[in-house]
Amino acid sequence: MDRFYFDHNATTPVSAEVLAAYTEALRELCGNASSIHAFGQQARQRLEEARGRIARLVGAEAKQVVFTSGGTEANNLAVLGVVRASRRGRRHVITTEIEHPAVLASCAALEREGVDVTYLPVNGAGLVDPDEVRRALRPETVLISVMHANNEIGVIQPIEEIAGIARQADVVFHSDGVQAAGRLALDGVGGCVDLYAISGHKFHAPKGIGALMLRGSVAIEPLMYGGHQERDRRPGTVNVPAAVAMGVAAEAAVRDLESEQARLAGLRDRLESMILDRIPGTGVNGGGAPRLANTTNIYFDGVNAEALLIALDLKGFAVSTGSACSSGAVEPSHVLTALGLSRDRARASLRFSLGRANTVEQVEALVEALVEAVAHLRRLSPVAVHV
Repeated sequence: MDRFYFDHNATTPVSAEVLAAYTEALRELCGNASSIHAFGQQARQRLEEARGRIARLVGAEAKQVVFTSGGTEANNLAVLGVVRASRRGRRHVITTEIEHPAVLASCAALEREGVDVTYLPVNGAGLVDPDEVRRALRPETVLISVMHANNEIGVIQPIEEIAGIARQADVVFHSDGVQAAGRLALDGVGGCVDLYAISGHKFHAPKGIGALMLRGSVAIEPLMYGGHQERDRRPGTVNVPAAVAMGVAAEAAVRDLESEQARLAGLRDRLESMILDRIPGTGVNGGGAPRLANTTNIYFDGVNAEALLIALDLKGFAVSTGSACSSGAVEPSHVLTALGLSRDRARASLRFSLGRANTVEQVEALVEALVEAVAHLRRLSPVAVHV
């Protein structure tokens, strides 16, 4: 049976050119990049080349890039690091209700430390109102954290406008860019945000490598201790082969961005229109806002999304009910309920996230599988579904 992958927001396959760079670096770069001998300096040179490539992806300078183990660590380092470094007696953080668990759990940890956190709502399309950010500001606010693009619904937040509000208030601004990097043009990001988190495995690099773009003037408390790597911000021996691979992936993302995102937008729109035309009782969550070209989140009334996901998997299609970091959660998606969806409709929603290997033929085959699976599950439902 053929299998088709529609879960690229969870992770992406390592591309052929990235794999070649990764294996070459594993084979050739045996030195520790902190060592002063020739082997170490060879590794250091390749590490700095990768840092420069990643900096160009986000419109930053190479010295602003701090390598991490991934997006979760980068977001934790940003949120916890900035707030803990603040010497203010009272501290306050502004974020949104639809952030990734890496940010929300970090904020919860800060609340246990006595920090006040304001969780801003979003409208029915999934957008935060910049005026709400402005109204939430206090004299003790030390950090604003608003994601660039949402992992579940793909909605793109107005981070440039929010960054301007933060700058006027002299407040540090962090954005979780894990889903945006490689999918949006980020030339201006380095000039407007103070901290920006990315993860290599979201744009065809290996898992276990990420980065935090950090403006040099921002004070940050490290999460770990033990060495002076990454300018004293993240100790430990840097994973040079993975960093090299991430640098190659970043360069490829910039190179192919315009053509690939246009192609994916066409496939995404085709998928949505076919589902809405052929399956009654469906709709797009967050469809009224600017979104990532590759992402759609659709509800199927009267169907349990977990059951539908399993049915599709048995037919050879990989999709998702939302964040991979929340898999197994009993509660419905916090993102979808924040949009105003009922718990039942949130539990009836699936995310489809497309990538390089997806084709028109695969999209059409997915729709056929959905038509059959949804009809079957609705027939089995103990509650009559009128759609």
